Amino acid sequence: MIKALFFDVFGTLVDWRTSVARASAATLRPLGFDLDWLAFADAWRARYQPAMEDVRSGARPYVKLDVLHHENLRKILPEFGVRDPEPATIEELSRRAWRRLDAWPDVVEGLRQLRTKVLIAPVSNGNISLMADLAKYNGIAWDAILGAEIAHDYKTNAAVYDAACAAFDLPPGECAMVAAHTGDLRAAAGRGLKTIHVARPNENGPGRGEAKPGGPVDFAVRDLLELASVMAS
Repeated sequence: MIKALFFDVFGTLVDWRTSVARASAATLRPLGFDLDWLAFADAWRARYQPAMEDVRSGARPYVKLDVLHHENLRKILPEFGVRDPEPATIEELSRRAWRRLDAWPDVVEGLRQLRTKVLIAPVSNGNISLMADLAKYNGIAWDAILGAEIAHDYKTNAAVYDAACAAFDLPPGECAMVAAHTGDLRAAAGRGLKTIHVARPNENGPGRGEAKPGGPVDFAVRDLLELASVMAS
């Protein structure tokens, strides 16, 4: 019996790509910049995994994802011809972009229904304040906010999944990781969690996401409303 559902957030619950593109345009266009905003969002996101790998590998101590987002933004701005912006502009964009990500259409109602059956929590690489702001922005109610900041490590390292189960005093077999990324689910399964794949075929642009899992999982669903229906049956 599954007693807790842990959710990946970026891509699984929220549309980071168009949301970051929109926020970037809102901040930089008034300063006279006219960029390919989706390409800008893609470039920012492309630095996400390499930056976390420095922490996962032990090359640097754990820092919050907010710090990595800020560092990565500073690196990509010159690539798009945005040179010498005011520090306040960089800080505003770094925080604003990732705290106002729109949830996919099924998410808010799906999570509401799921929360009536089991404990739910994000197990994201995003830090707690970031997750809290995203929840407030989208009207999501969690039972707890877990993930990287609790473990002081980043997925897909084992400590993140272990810490989430421990926080709810549950064995891994009574917890399930819900994600649109097979790698995340594979790592969670390695720690004994159940795995649920959610299709997000357009996460990285039209047709550029996982429409189905790329490996074995316990369940695969089209969206969270279907998952809620399965959990209710």
